[in-house]
Amino acid sequence: MAVFIYSIFAYIVGLVGQVWFILYLGDWDFLKTIHAPQQTSTPLAILVDILLVLLFALQHSVMARQWFKSKITKYIPNITERSTYVTLSGVALLLIVLYWQPIDGYVWRVKDTTTLWWVLTAMMIFGWLFSLVATFVINHFELFGLQQGYFHLKNRTIPDSYFQERLFYKFIRHPIQLGVLMGIWFTPVMSYGHLLLSLLFTIYIFVGLYYEERDLVVELGDDYIEYKQRVGMIFPKIFKK
Repeated sequence: MAVFIYSIFAYIVGLVGQVWFILYLGDWDFLKTIHAPQQTSTPLAILVDILLVLLFALQHSVMARQWFKSKITKYIPNITERSTYVTLSGVALLLIVLYWQPIDGYVWRVKDTTTLWWVLTAMMIFGWLFSLVATFVINHFELFGLQQGYFHLKNRTIPDSYFQERLFYKFIRHPIQLGVLMGIWFTPVMSYGHLLLSLLFTIYIFVGLYYEERDLVVELGDDYIEYKQRVGMIFPKIFKK
């Protein structure tokens, strides 16, 4: 029961972190956002923002590596490893929301009375929803640790994960990350602070995918190598050999 309650707690923390992060990137009058007035010098703001994204990137990527999982499960039950990952991911996103330093100035700011505003807003919302749906296409509840906690409560064996090509994954290897990229770039308001975050997250996503795919090749072998040759990483392959 304790493990199951912990998995629910982790899911809530992860969900709150992600939703608040998404709202933080918007331009809402009722909420402090990334477009708030600058409060410190630009060099200090850039330094703090880089450190915040670096903290998230290290947590998100290092904890996903098999060698780290082997080490951390010496100190925590193996069944709680994923929930711990989700909890700390949510905390890392909350730290970005709470301590991000806005930077004055805009790359673009589209008026909300124009067609372009509606197009960019629709694409942004579509990106976040696309990313969410992609988690359900694989196994949303396993990905966020709830399945592990529930199966442990019911004393059931957790089924092994196996490689499948479903829906988006038939055309794109990483639709979750594509949705995130759409969510951070397709915005009607792009302040300098937002631009910095978008650039840093884009760099992190591609670096993180490099290491993730390296692990997947080791884990899945020739099946994943063949999959890489057929299916694009972020964008569908138009011209195939």
